[in-house]
Amino acid sequence: MQAFAYSRPASVAAAATAAAADNAKIIAGGQSLLPSMRLGLSAPEALIDLSAVPELKGITVAGGSVKIGAMTTHAEVAASAAVRQAIPALAELAGNIGDRQVRNRGTLGGSVANNDPAACYPAAVLGLGATVHTNRRDIAADDFFLGMYTTALADDELITAISFPVPAKAGWQKFKQPASRFSLVGVFVSQGPQGTRVAVTGAGAGGVFRVPAFEAALAKDWSAAACQGVTVSADGLNTDLHGSAEYRAALIPVLTGRAVG
Repeated sequence: MQAFAYSRPASVAAAATAAAADNAKIIAGGQSLLPSMRLGLSAPEALIDLSAVPELKGITVAGGSVKIGAMTTHAEVAASAAVRQAIPALAELAGNIGDRQVRNRGTLGGSVANNDPAACYPAAVLGLGATVHTNRRDIAADDFFLGMYTTALADDELITAISFPVPAKAGWQKFKQPASRFSLVGVFVSQGPQGTRVAVTGAGAGGVFRVPAFEAALAKDWSAAACQGVTVSADGLNTDLHGSAEYRAALIPVLTGRAVG
């Protein structure tokens, strides 16, 4: 790991200014960035640590929405009584990310900004029709995820919080890789202010995606039975040592039915 400058700004404005420097990287929980630096896959000249920015932390529920600060950890989301009451599936998702160490260091904003194709949080953001708030603008979930490790964020743009509409119904299921606990396939379903939504992570080569066929079926009949007979093409899905594209395509209907309940 090469030498790098380190700063810990106390405000969003100061962090954004520091992030605008050439070859600077923002560090939130560091669960993806630090391993990539150790492997030589990333070599930033400067790290901007967001842990000292108080306005990026916290959870509020108001107006039919759960708003979670970007630097709120997975463990904090999972343990929040407010989240468990408003969106139990979101708390369940957070409580099953990685292991205890990862959940106590990893953050909502860091996971969503990184947009790992097998990460859990992007499925919740897209599956609930959430809004990503940054230091510049508000971005709808459907416009945020652009592909593997790629989002709509500019280099010096920071996620400040994410607002999740409280659904009438929601569920989450994942088939995890047992060592990393990343999703081979994960499915988040919801029915609420943003309509009926089904978002899949872990399966797509380009990252998280929605499945309109399941959304149409569940809009008519919110039941596991409605998922039977709906298929997903293996075209464009991942094939790796853990499972083929066809295997992942077969898992999606199963997990969708289980998520619905």
